[in-house]
This record gives sequence, C-alpha cells and structure tokens, in this order.
Amino acid sequence: MDYFLSDEHKMIRDIARKIAEEKIVPVRAKLDEEETFPHEIMKELAKVDLFRVLVPPEYGGLDTGTLGVCLAVEELARGCAGVSTTYGVVGLGALPLIIAGSEAQKQKYLPTVAEGNLITAFSLTEPDAGSDVSNLKTNAVKEGNDWILNGRKCFITNAPEAGLYTVIAQTNKDRGTRGMTAFLLEKGAPGFSFGKKEMKMGIRSSCTSELVFEDCRVPDKNVLGSEGQGFIVAMKTLDNSRVEIGAIALGIAQAALEAASEYAAQREQFGQPIINFQAVNFILADMATQVEAARSLVYSVARFMDSGPRFFSKESAMAKMYASDVAMKVTVDAVQVMGGYGYMRDYPVEKMMRDAKITQIYEGTNQIQRLVIATNMIRELKSKMGR
Repeated sequence: MDYFLSDEHKMIRDIARKIAEEKIVPVRAKLDEEETFPHEIMKELAKVDLFRVLVPPEYGGLDTGTLGVCLAVEELARGCAGVSTTYGVVGLGALPLIIAGSEAQKQKYLPTVAEGNLITAFSLTEPDAGSDVSNLKTNAVKEGNDWILNGRKCFITNAPEAGLYTVIAQTNKDRGTRGMTAFLLEKGAPGFSFGKKEMKMGIRSSCTSELVFEDCRVPDKNVLGSEGQGFIVAMKTLDNSRVEIGAIALGIAQAALEAASEYAAQREQFGQPIINFQAVNFILADMATQVEAARSLVYSVARFMDSGPRFFSKESAMAKMYASDVAMKVTVDAVQVMGGYGYMRDYPVEKMMRDAKITQIYEGTNQIQRLVIATNMIRELKSKMGR
C-alpha cells in the first residue's frame, strides 16, 4: 500500500533497508549466535546519518519526527531485531533529554547522539519493580550540591556499551510516584558499575545487563527536569517510544512473511509448490493482512503524534500492543509454513520467532498496554458524560 510518505521519509526507509540488506543480514546469524554487540553496524548507521533521525533539528538532527524513527527501526528490524533494538534504544535514552532536559544538558549531549558518537540507555526497571514502577528501591539522597545514588537496575538495554544513562530513582518515598527524580549519569562515574550480562532468548545482539549504584555521586546539575518529576519523565518517555516498539515488531513480522512466502513458492511437495495448497496460502493470506493492518496502525499513530502537541498515551499503547501481537503470531505461522526447516537455525524464521516475543514484554507488557488503553477509554468516556 502507498502510505504517501514524503521524499525525506522515503529516503530514511531506503537507507535503512540498504543497510539491513547489505550490512545486517549477512552477519545476523553470527551476531545472534555469539551475542555480539553490533559495533561495526552502529558505525555504518552513523556514516549515513541515521542517528540524526533520533534527535531534533536544532541539535543536529533531522525534522522527520516519530514516523521517521519508525521507518528506520522497521527496516533495520527486517534485518535483525537485536540491531534495531540497539539503535532504537539510543533514541529511547535520548527522549528524557528531549522531553525534560535543560538547554545546557541538550547542547552537551544531543549533538553527540546525532553524530552517532554517544550510545544512550534508559534505566527504569528493577528486580522488584517491573510493571509496578511505584515499587522502585533505587534511591538518591541530597548531600550539598550532589545526590548520593544507591540501588540496582536490571534488564537495561545497551548496558554496558552506553556512555549516558537516564536513571529514575526515589528521592522522597513518602510522596509515592511524585517522589521520583530522573538523573543523567555518565559511564565511569564513581560508584557506578555493571552487574551480570543477561543471556536472552532473542535479540541477542542487543546487550542487556544490570546497573549497580553504590554511593554513586551525581551532581545536582544532572537532574532532568526538577526534583519529583521522574515518574512523569519516565511515562512521557514510554508514551513517545512505544509506537517505535510497534515498528520493530512490524519489521520482524514483515521479514517472517517474506521468508515464509519465498520458501512456500520454492518448496515442492506432491509435485507442486506448497504455496498452491489452500492450507498454506490461506495462512500466508492471513499473515499478509495482519502485517498490513499493523503497518497502517503504526504509521497512523506516528503521524498523529507528529501532528502537534497532544495526549497520545492510548494510541501509542495500541500500536505497540497490536503490532507485537501480530509479530508473535506471524513468526509462529512462518515457522509452521516452513515446517521442520523453519525450526532449524539454517533458516532465519526461528530467530524471528524468538526475537518477536520480547516486543510483547519490553517497555511495558501487552497486559499493561491493555490497562493503559482501558484507563484512557474510561477517562474519555467520563469526560464525555460530564462526570
């Protein structure tokens, strides 16, 4: 379908597709098997200015909005979801700066992000605080002009490769979510170290590890926004980024559809290609329809977000939830179409199925997305009814 993309958006899509086909696909199995961070591919993305898509134009970025980011991560995910996640999380890590950073903070870091010379990370999840963000244990205590940070974060994407981290910590537990504060923390800060590297089912080229804070001293100038705004910064960040998870899921699903279709057109049984059998082509027809429906939703939500200041928590959650559910179903169906070969590592769809699962989990499980959607629906209904 023609989504009436601008010339600039088409350029982003085409560049990302070229990188995926020429640089990512040839090494994706090796990256997955060895769980290797894609340093060389990140350099290639920097060379073609794809990191500029993640940053506003006033800081060296491109004025292509959320849709531009979605197009980039979708195409990269068609090559490898782990690589796409690594790239996309640089944008996630930059979002708190864009949303709440001071002008000095933005000028210090965002141009370097745009150049592709600064990997970032977003640090919210803890061992006892996943979906329940209010249960954060990491805390920061004011001491003179500094904050003393203690605690642990887990499942942090891009750790320990990132150079800059946004850390959400409790600064006044008595105030609940209003007692959280967001901090900028550079790699190498005294008292800041990394725990174990996680061994994951999928997106293995995307590194994930614990962050450990032991009397880590953070200067007051590194507070994002103001004290007590950490929860708001975190939620606004996730609202802005969830549609991009939908785009990553979309890229995985598209790649699985293409792999299964090509296989079905070549694989012969009973004297003809299996794509001729209704049992197979009906599965492919459903897969194609689901992928296109997900694309329509993701692109529409991205355009909606780019159309001006507005509240889009519900719509972003819808895009993430629906597209990731589609990715899981389509990749499972792709394995089924390819039968025993689909289950083997010689073909990429088993990796795509493993990669798809995380899109239903990270940046809020799909059960949390349904809660976000329903809560907003109830709020809108009460407002309409004047209650």
